[in-house]
Amino acid sequence: MMVRFIAVLALLAAAPGFAQTAAPKASRKAAAKKAETTQWPIQSLSVEGNKNYTAQQILAVAGLKVGQVAGKAEFDAARDRLVATGFFETVGYRFAPTKDSSGYAASFQVVEVSPLYPVQFEGLPAKPAEISAWLQSKDPLFGPKLPATKEVLDRYRRLIQDYLDSKNESEKVLGKLTPIGINDFAVVFRSAKLLPTIALVKFTGNQAILTTTLQNKTSEVAIGFPYTESGFRILLDNAIRPLYDARGRVRATFPKITTELARDVNGLVVTVTVDEGPEFKLGEVKFAGNYASKSADLLKLGKFKTGEAANFEDVAQGVDRIKKRLQRQGYLHVEANVERAIHDKTKIVDLNIRIDEGPQYSFGKLTVEGLDLNGEAAIKKLWGLHPGKPFDAEYPDYFLNRVREDGLFENLHKTKAVPKVDDVNHVVDVTLQFG
Repeated sequence: MMVRFIAVLALLAAAPGFAQTAAPKASRKAAAKKAETTQWPIQSLSVEGNKNYTAQQILAVAGLKVGQVAGKAEFDAARDRLVATGFFETVGYRFAPTKDSSGYAASFQVVEVSPLYPVQFEGLPAKPAEISAWLQSKDPLFGPKLPATKEVLDRYRRLIQDYLDSKNESEKVLGKLTPIGINDFAVVFRSAKLLPTIALVKFTGNQAILTTTLQNKTSEVAIGFPYTESGFRILLDNAIRPLYDARGRVRATFPKITTELARDVNGLVVTVTVDEGPEFKLGEVKFAGNYASKSADLLKLGKFKTGEAANFEDVAQGVDRIKKRLQRQGYLHVEANVERAIHDKTKIVDLNIRIDEGPQYSFGKLTVEGLDLNGEAAIKKLWGLHPGKPFDAEYPDYFLNRVREDGLFENLHKTKAVPKVDDVNHVVDVTLQFG
């Protein structure tokens, strides 16, 4: 879990009675006290830096409203409420008088915790939809994906416990981050009762993929873990479905799952029936968003193999190449959503790739550590990124590799590039560390 720091940026503008010139110590204390207690009506509220949560959600938790009379104490309390949720790495605020000095124009600056994980409910005596509705009514930030911070897990576990208690259900609830596939995790709220664990997974009905291949993939994430059918189906979607997607079998399903006690070990033998479906070919690939006009360049960069079996492993690699290109142009948080249009009659899959490039980051300043003044000057002379220009996310590591390959320094050992990302001002400073 990442350590969260509280960033406070409170810009108090001059108000009647604020001292503007040198004053005796007692007067300065009085002015400082007055600044602490000064309150004005809030005329506008906004949020900066949010990506996964709307301004409305964040302001609902902050607890401040337009028209409310507030000052530094109220903004400090609002900031603390947001930090306490466990959803944000940092929270800051600033406020200043409006042009007519009749109130505050205020904003919060947030950096959200990432990554987010899908939410699951397992083995609880209530329907998942009912639990979700309850949590949404109690917390504006609740959604289908959550960060796995201790604050988030503890709060929602308590809320679910309260809901079950209101239904006279004595079930104890656990909440934790749980693996659901190869390198895939979910935030799972489940019964504290011991569940049977998975000892072996078998497959039947498969032909396009060898049984040993399927078993090896599931054993990496399934063996020894508690079994529920809903959780196991998510595991299949994360670990097995990509194998079929890479072979054009986009309609593959798992229509039947059965369990039995293992004979020689303590646990369950899970048998999965597979319906592989027909092979689909890759059809037309289109782009949506601001980069739709550059479709020809993106298609060339993505190297999508239209007319061949739809291999979504190749598609993912092509999309990754596109994202890296944009990251080199300063779009550090670029996202690409691949939408499928499956045509069962023609056995063709068309793609619509929606690109959200996000804010563009610029390069700030370069700091060099571990070299003498001459070495530092040489490095800064060779450095190719200029302040204010788009930040190339790959350049720092590329630069250090060239320094090593060209042998510019004798006895050069460990080197490291450490970027410092300012998500509020969209600036990246870089520190080069030389061993």
